[in-house]
Amino acid sequence: MLSERMLTTVVKQLARCELALKPTDEAMMPAPEPGRKYMLYMHVPFCQRLCPYCSFNRYAFREDVARPYFANMRKEMLMVRDLGYDIESIYMGGGTPTIMLDELCETLDLARDIWDIREVASETNPNHLVQPYLDALKGRVQRLSVGVQSFNDDLLKQMDRYDKYGSGAEIYERITGALPYFDSLNVDMIFNFPSQTEEILFDDLEKVATCGARQTTFSPLYVSHGTMSKMTRTLGKMDYPREYRYYQILDGVLAGGDDPLFHRTTLWTFTRNGADEATRDGAPQIDEFQTFYDQYPAIGSGSITYLNRSLYVNTFSIKEYNEAIESGRMSLMGRSDMSERDLMRYCFLVNLYKLRLDKRAFAREFGVSIERGLPVELAFMRANRAFATDTPDELTLTPRGRYLVVVMYRQFLSAMNNLREQARNALSGPERELLFGDGTQR
Repeated sequence: MLSERMLTTVVKQLARCELALKPTDEAMMPAPEPGRKYMLYMHVPFCQRLCPYCSFNRYAFREDVARPYFANMRKEMLMVRDLGYDIESIYMGGGTPTIMLDELCETLDLARDIWDIREVASETNPNHLVQPYLDALKGRVQRLSVGVQSFNDDLLKQMDRYDKYGSGAEIYERITGALPYFDSLNVDMIFNFPSQTEEILFDDLEKVATCGARQTTFSPLYVSHGTMSKMTRTLGKMDYPREYRYYQILDGVLAGGDDPLFHRTTLWTFTRNGADEATRDGAPQIDEFQTFYDQYPAIGSGSITYLNRSLYVNTFSIKEYNEAIESGRMSLMGRSDMSERDLMRYCFLVNLYKLRLDKRAFAREFGVSIERGLPVELAFMRANRAFATDTPDELTLTPRGRYLVVVMYRQFLSAMNNLREQARNALSGPERELLFGDGTQR
């Protein structure tokens, strides 16, 4: 699609101009808004396998490194409390948050001691859908997202996940056994791997449909400049022209037809029909924290806070992170400030990703109509027949429009990965060698 290629180029250019990381010597994140409730993102950067496409801060697991890290993350959590934040929800990301079960439980228990936590969401890998993890996580974690990526054994081997996380059949069996332990279990999948065929995609969709999980996310494969060469060597060259076809397949299988098994919660999150809808302020809750909290503090090495129109990035160095926390300051190493126009575009993107943009809410937020605030963006989408509804009240999407927003959101996430690369490039010495030195991680 010509429009897709144009859109990709434009978003890339905008991201290079606007998501630039500038050094900061700030010792603490900004204070909260009085009376506002927040979600706290917590980053655990340790994995037993480092996936070739991942740009999040991650290190090969070592217990002697991970234990002091968890202790310092708990200290940072107390700093957030002392700043006055009222935290109602926690999202644990990684890395692999469940990699040290006792440390994770101690961290979550402390959070519940100091705040009135409504729910905890956490990511994990399939090898942790066993005892004693399930019993320990029950009641502590309400929403679990399992990084499956694919049930295909050949793809799992290419990603270096087969030996550690199990075969597709083993992963499927663990998912079905874990369902009773959580309010919601999300199966996190990726589509458009270079070596993924339509047959593999249909097989993955069948397993998602029959495993019983309440939700699934099918995100397109996206990478950063820093992970592109490693991914190409291990998985092959990206094939973007077929991405539209693959998205049509998965969207149709999961949410199409007269009696679909799932309904769309976002462009690539699907909730099983008949499942209880956990809600927040009347909206369906999903396992993507950015879509329900427009501002949030974040702790841990490599985490990104979004507050007061600025992104604050914590150092990617475990050593520097520990030193900062132990000295009584946070480990902020850079920030990226967003303009009014940046914020309008972000609002436009995130709300269309959630399938509906409230035009009146946009006007209340920014003081101008979306037609005046984003005339070029609106013209492009209208010219490409992207809107199923285009009234004074709302915008909703056609099937073609859904895919155009998939492209925009994919490129936005790639831009966030490139922001992480700017922070990662500041690493030196042994930590840089660990990630970059032998060429195995780039």
